[in-house]
Amino acid sequence: MLLNVAKPTIAFVLSMIAGIIYLIAGLLIVTVSAVDGGIGLVCGVVMIVGSVIMNSENRSRIRTGAILVLVFTIIGALYTLVGLIGFVLGVVGSIIGLVWKPTAPTQTPTPPASTV
Repeated sequence: MLLNVAKPTIAFVLSMIAGIIYLIAGLLIVTVSAVDGGIGLVCGVVMIVGSVIMNSENRSRIRTGAILVLVFTIIGALYTLVGLIGFVLGVVGSIIGLVWKPTAPTQTPTPPASTV
């Protein structure tokens, strides 16, 4: 199930997909321009690492991962021109990670004991 109350799973998934898109774009661009492709590769790897850090229950680690993803999404967009999809996924995933707050787990009511 994607909705976990203890972790920002949706932010993790969106940021991970964006990092993979940046990584693939960096691999494709490195054949044309080593500098731009290298920056794309580094941004993709750091975004993936940031999304893994974001998939934590520790609030400060979630913010750190979200900030990493946001910063390297912007840097990577300047150098790799990955297009709209990777940029939007990275920005949305990092913003969700920044504003995410854990919700209290809901307790299911226990049915009353039957008197037979």
